[in-house]
Amino acid sequence: MNQGAPFYADHVGSILRTKAIKDAREKFQTGEITFGELREVENAEIKYIVEKQKEVGLKAITDGEFRRAWWHFDFLENLDGVEGYDAAGGIQFSKVQTKSHSVKITGPIDFTTHPFIEDFIFLKEAVGEKHVAKQTIPSPAMLHYRGDMEYQPYIDDADKFVTDLAAAYQKAIQAFYDAGCRYLQLDDTSWSYLCSDEQREVVRKRGFNPDTLQETYKTLINESIKYKPADMVITMHICRGNFRSTWIAEGGYGPVAETLFGKLNIDGFFLEYDNERSGDFAPLKYVTRPDLKIVLGLITSKTGELENETEIKARIEEASEIVPLNQLCLSPQCGFASTEEGNILTEEEQWNKLRYVVQIAEKVWGEIRNKKN
Repeated sequence: MNQGAPFYADHVGSILRTKAIKDAREKFQTGEITFGELREVENAEIKYIVEKQKEVGLKAITDGEFRRAWWHFDFLENLDGVEGYDAAGGIQFSKVQTKSHSVKITGPIDFTTHPFIEDFIFLKEAVGEKHVAKQTIPSPAMLHYRGDMEYQPYIDDADKFVTDLAAAYQKAIQAFYDAGCRYLQLDDTSWSYLCSDEQREVVRKRGFNPDTLQETYKTLINESIKYKPADMVITMHICRGNFRSTWIAEGGYGPVAETLFGKLNIDGFFLEYDNERSGDFAPLKYVTRPDLKIVLGLITSKTGELENETEIKARIEEASEIVPLNQLCLSPQCGFASTEEGNILTEEEQWNKLRYVVQIAEKVWGEIRNKKN
């Protein structure tokens, strides 16, 4: 298998929270244990899932996002100038709404210290030298889209907000690099919203023009990663929503493909292709860079049933008619627990899914590896 990230067999990052994690979080919320005691449980459970990821054959290892409640808010609310708060309502998915929480911008955005750096250092030590510690954080576009703006200078000057946000992410990326991170993933739902007629209307109601937002986010993301070190891989997961096995957006990548694949300086994209809502592979025609990796999310993380191997191989072959096979990879379409509640499947089914990704990838890309050897 290829040694560079993203790997032929990869995964988005989040893992179903174990019972020990859930119990400890509940006890911490009720005051039965201290933060330090919660941290000890998290450390033990992260070490456990690190070994489980190695056991199923993955090269990229995450902490499962075990220290987080949300895939995005936990990171964003620890940036300077951002506060988390209990909102009036949660985020609406296809059949369910999340718990009430959001973030607001209350001051100038910056990155100084952040608990995720210490978290990554722990992960890297647990992973060791033979595997790659992968860090996931929300894309800067998520604060731009989700954050409630209360800071008047940014209300008066929207461009200043984008500039400061990009500068904060530049510092964050360098901080992760200094901590030893060489594989960083930006998680982003905004691009999938721009593919959905229904969500484009939601975007308008939030005060944005969906036709110009692409340009704003292209600039924001490219500026954010502008100074990334040459030996650091930065990928992006384009998510259509993932909460308790439900979703938000639908529609193929066509409306954003030219910008996404042709104008973002990202090293690889994790794309959701696990159902008909995701559209076909035609938008991949805009992948023209020979160094750009496309990770096909053909295995769903929303249910425990294993896909038909022949069908998965056929879809990979179909995609390879547009993008060379050596630029393609395989993964689940999303993580298994974008929030601490997790999707509706068992831990055993989860590990079987990840093991299945590795097994199929070995068969599909093994020939490439053998030729190189």
